[in-house]
Amino acid sequence: MTSLSAQTQSVLRHPNVLRFIGGRFLASLGAQIQVVAVGWQMYDITGDPLDLGLIGLSQFIPFVTLILPAGHAADNYNRARIVTTCYLTSSMCALALLIMTLRGLLSAWPIFLIMMALGASRAFSMPASQSVLPNLVPADAFRRAVALNSSSQQVATIIGPAVGGVLYLAGPSVVYATVMTLALTAALLMFQVRGASQPVSTTREPLSLETLLSGLKFVRSRPVVLGAISLDLFAVMLGGATALMPMFASDILHVGPTGLGLLRTAPGIGAAACGLVLALSPISRHVGSWMFGGVAMFGVATIVFGLSTSFYVSMAALVVLGAADMVSVYVRHLLVQLDTPDYIRGRVSAVSSVFIGASNELGDFESGVMARWWGAVRAVLIGGVATLVVTGLWTRLFPVLWKMQEFPQQQKK
Repeated sequence: MTSLSAQTQSVLRHPNVLRFIGGRFLASLGAQIQVVAVGWQMYDITGDPLDLGLIGLSQFIPFVTLILPAGHAADNYNRARIVTTCYLTSSMCALALLIMTLRGLLSAWPIFLIMMALGASRAFSMPASQSVLPNLVPADAFRRAVALNSSSQQVATIIGPAVGGVLYLAGPSVVYATVMTLALTAALLMFQVRGASQPVSTTREPLSLETLLSGLKFVRSRPVVLGAISLDLFAVMLGGATALMPMFASDILHVGPTGLGLLRTAPGIGAAACGLVLALSPISRHVGSWMFGGVAMFGVATIVFGLSTSFYVSMAALVVLGAADMVSVYVRHLLVQLDTPDYIRGRVSAVSSVFIGASNELGDFESGVMARWWGAVRAVLIGGVATLVVTGLWTRLFPVLWKMQEFPQQQKK
């Protein structure tokens, strides 16, 4: 345990790693704080569960439109500078929400427009930020760096919603002012990430249909990578219940905005605890079994959450859900990064980001539609069962992933 701890601490001795993880932490913290305010404010204005789903769809449309050019940009320009610009954009979106709230926000459409701007920003941020870390640490420290980075993201997920719920009691304008400050600080930290954030290739490839689609072609040629990211896509898209949390907090559990913040915190608690364990003792054997086991447990926890009418049982189910999701995220991220050469890592990360974005934003939209048709509880239960069905089906469609024992060696070129 002592040697593991020493190796983990050695990852943090790299200044660029500290700036990178710190910047992403603050940006994620602000995003988590903001999502509580936006969801509660939207439901307070319209009272329509479909609008909660449309928040996700309004982010997904610009995201999926721009993600392939964003992956190309990540392979041809300074990745840290791209992420810095995206964090500045997030701060401007928070400022816009602040101004509109102070003037008296009575319609959902301004929120949708700002969410579209955030979706465009995320399109460029995700492939660039996912491609930076492999170049900031030695290969033998990469797995622990991934776990620490993921764990810090989950700590933000723990703190952010709870803080957002408490700050919302003072008014949404307080929330948006806080988010703007956090995003600006994150941009300053990311701006200071130097050197290794540059793509390996010094020759910029021209923007063309062939270069845009090269990441997709690469993923299709790697059944393990395709299986991992598509499993995450369908599991989270079908089983996601986060978009409906304002409904559960308001109409089923009756816990208000503070309770909503705690509900959104619960998955982060489980994920952060799991991430810490993975940082100290990374997965090295039975990779496929861990991946599928994590997704299956995600589905079971979703079903328990949907059935619960107790706030404490719901919290416990979400903690388990977050831990299970962390396992699958950790395995998927390592598979994508280790099996991808650096020259195309941005475009492959863009493809992965499409799957992740689809699972989150389209999952939110799907949850909103199903909740309007059948109610929140049935929507969540159907999603949890569908996740288990997909998990079983994917063991047959991607047997190489299901039977995988060890991670591949990291690709350099």
